[in-house]
Amino acid sequence: MINYSQYSDSEIVSLFKEGEQLAFNEIYQRYSELLYVFAYKKLKNEVEAMDVVHDVFAWLLENGQNLTLKTSLSSYLYKSVLHRIFDIFRRKETFQRYIEIGDHFIDVDSEETDYLIREKDIRNLIDYEISALPPRMRQVYELKYREQLTAEEISERLGITPQTVTTHIKHANKQLRDKLGLFIFILYVLNN
Repeated sequence: MINYSQYSDSEIVSLFKEGEQLAFNEIYQRYSELLYVFAYKKLKNEVEAMDVVHDVFAWLLENGQNLTLKTSLSSYLYKSVLHRIFDIFRRKETFQRYIEIGDHFIDVDSEETDYLIREKDIRNLIDYEISALPPRMRQVYELKYREQLTAEEISERLGITPQTVTTHIKHANKQLRDKLGLFIFILYVLNN
């Protein structure tokens, strides 16, 4: 019997795509508990967290043979969980908004409503990823893109060199591009 625990994530994914059921089991063993903890921290609800993780692995089991990873397996799984968490938040928020404003949704064009919900989801995802940056990097990034300060102004305000500011911005942009995807990242930069 093969000991899958010795294989790297990319090797396990390749074996899984070739139809090795035990490779899927190894992926599940490696990540299910970590993903559950991640989901629980966001949702603060055990049942919802278990459901999210179950949904991600159920989808992977059904569609994994066609999986094409552009990032690491762990990044892909965490991003999948995060998207499902945002779906839950969106449903709760939409329901709450419907209760608060009642008939307004009837009067709004459904395309407009869908666009507004998607825009808010994207904004929430971006804000979440920015908040997950290391504290100093996040501070520099927010001063640059939210307050529109130059590297020199940020340098003076924080007491760091302009080169350090540039390095923080470069690393933050790379992290956000990796986590959000190039399209969402470009939309964010263009709209700020």
